[in-house]
Amino acid sequence: MAPERRNQIVLAALVVVLLGSLYQAFAPAAPDTTPTAVPGGVATATPTRAAAPTARVAETPDVRLEALDQDRATPAPAQRNLFRFRPRVAPTAAPAPARAGGPAVPTRPPAPAVPTVPPISLKFIGVVEATEKSQTYAVLRDDRGVYHGREGDIIEGRYRIIRIGAESIELSYVDGQGRQTIRLGS
Repeated sequence: MAPERRNQIVLAALVVVLLGSLYQAFAPAAPDTTPTAVPGGVATATPTRAAAPTARVAETPDVRLEALDQDRATPAPAQRNLFRFRPRVAPTAAPAPARAGGPAVPTRPPAPAVPTVPPISLKFIGVVEATEKSQTYAVLRDDRGVYHGREGDIIEGRYRIIRIGAESIELSYVDGQGRQTIRLGS
């Protein structure tokens, strides 16, 4: 068979498949028919009724379209900045009712919570003394690695070594907060 004739047959088959799928997609649906037995022995096709869906009462949601036409207050542009973080302000306590027979005692709002600095998670594992330069190095570790440094050095970009002793080391955060003494081996 010539290649040109084969291409024509394949093209004709594709056109038939395309027309069949278009007919199925856009043709009106025929009623569902099932054969039923008639007393004379002849089966006939009669349309069956679809099972009636259970009747549900659909509740309509309360839309209130008139609320869309009402004026709303617009926020001032200086009131909200998504990129500025401020601590939450505790609501001020309402004044206590005056007691009968004595002067009213003013109530103080609770003191703001002082932010606590998390403890330093480094472990002090040893001291190395360089005799040539007469310097003492502290060796520290945490889950991410092992670090070493002298007094005044910054470890891991967060901690500063303040003092190195034989059995302990004194560390603080770089900004000077959270001063902590860590014993050897702990």
